Amino acid sequence: MIGYVTVGVSDMDRAKSFYTDLFADKGAKVMIDAGRIAFIGVDPTQPMVAVCTPYDGEDCHRGNGGMIAFAADSKDAAKALYDRAISLGATCEGEPGQRIPDRFYGAYVRDPDGNKLCFYVFG
Repeated sequence: MIGYVTVGVSDMDRAKSFYTDLFADKGAKVMIDAGRIAFIGVDPTQPMVAVCTPYDGEDCHRGNGGMIAFAADSKDAAKALYDRAISLGATCEGEPGQRIPDRFYGAYVRDPDGNKLCFYVFG
């Protein structure tokens, strides 16, 4: 159902590098680069992340309560994404761990522009 999600960024080159490097093991690349917006994914028919400078020309602002959650194949994969994000300049918003016993494992970061991300596994 989701085609893509968009996050506001202040530095397009940094944002494109962050997200393509973060998901490099899945084959992510910039699918469409239209200047102030770029779509990153593996196939334009699958969900993508779009990074953009705000249309109104104002500074980007992270949403309070907004977050993008990326499914991982395993707890180890969620932790690996968390560790990679931190190595790419993200900041910790909640170290990898079991959040709901036997139901939800998650790891939380903020990207270099402050957008909150979660890497998770259900079950």
